Amino acid sequence: MKLPCITMLATLLLTVPAAAQLQITPPATTPSAPAEKQKPKPPAPAKKKEAAPAPKPTASPKPSASPKPATVIPAPPSDDPNVDLVFGAYQRGQYKTAFELATVRAQAGDAKAMTMLGELYSNAMGIRRDYAKAAEWYKRAADAGDREAMFALAMLRISGRGGPVDKSEAVRLMASAAKLGEPKAAYNLALLYLDGQTLPQDVRRSAELLRQAADAGLPEAQYALATFYKEGTGVPKDPERAVRLLQAAAIADNVDAEVEYAIAMFNGTGTPKNQPAAVALLRKASRQGSAIAQNRLAWVLINGVGTPVDKIEGFKWHLVAKTAGKGDPELDKQLSDLPADDRAKAEAAARKWLGSK
Repeated sequence: MKLPCITMLATLLLTVPAAAQLQITPPATTPSAPAEKQKPKPPAPAKKKEAAPAPKPTASPKPSASPKPATVIPAPPSDDPNVDLVFGAYQRGQYKTAFELATVRAQAGDAKAMTMLGELYSNAMGIRRDYAKAAEWYKRAADAGDREAMFALAMLRISGRGGPVDKSEAVRLMASAAKLGEPKAAYNLALLYLDGQTLPQDVRRSAELLRQAADAGLPEAQYALATFYKEGTGVPKDPERAVRLLQAAAIADNVDAEVEYAIAMFNGTGTPKNQPAAVALLRKASRQGSAIAQNRLAWVLINGVGTPVDKIEGFKWHLVAKTAGKGDPELDKQLSDLPADDRAKAEAAARKWLGSK
């Protein structure tokens, strides 16, 4: 039996949370109802044949949990012990100390210290939040050539924090940071080219930028680029390369990639079939809160495919996934036929798991 593939990356959205952080809303995905292939805005996977038995969603797809934000953290040069002290204090959570040390260094013209001050003001770390001052310090650091500051200032400009919205300047800053090797800037610029609103849509350019960010190890970019290779969007279709990218992103704990990679291993798509490893990865993603993984894990446990049958555990995950909108009428029917004692155990296990979150 095959696990039905889930729809990958139906839409990439750029959001701009506080503190010049990067966060995307990942694709709305379902385990068994792939979207029709669309024209390049936005790219979507081709319609696929559905394997049986295949759970069907009971509700419209909803976005899954967003990946952790990628905060701008200025890395100090190793040959400057004074800046290392600033960065060390920041990493230890000693933000007031970091602020005091960075202020001295910034006033002496150190660009990394300026970026640190921007980060501290933007995140209200050791000092009251002040986006205007954050933008001022980021700009000084950006003018001095610091790529992290360029990216952080771009995020403020695109969100209108610390000054008016200025998408043109944001794009210019992102492009400059990307040229200097800042992966988050390349990734966000790729999203803008894909979206086609702030910039003319150019999926090939988007793919190039995603590749740059993916090669630098950014998991979100690896996951997005995997989708491009899976569907042939802006790049030649290459399922094996897509799986390698999914694997890299999954190793970095990108939950969406974990689910996709698990399904690829379960079905042997672009990689040798390895159902026990796939089930183990579905368990991990389920514990991390992925409703899609919980739904798929429930299906394999209840049906005993790639793992021994465990209906109580399977129905536990089915009930947990159902609370997040990833229900399954067929599993509901099987649950109703379960002996009363086993059903009560599954329901109690689901309540316990949900209560511990």
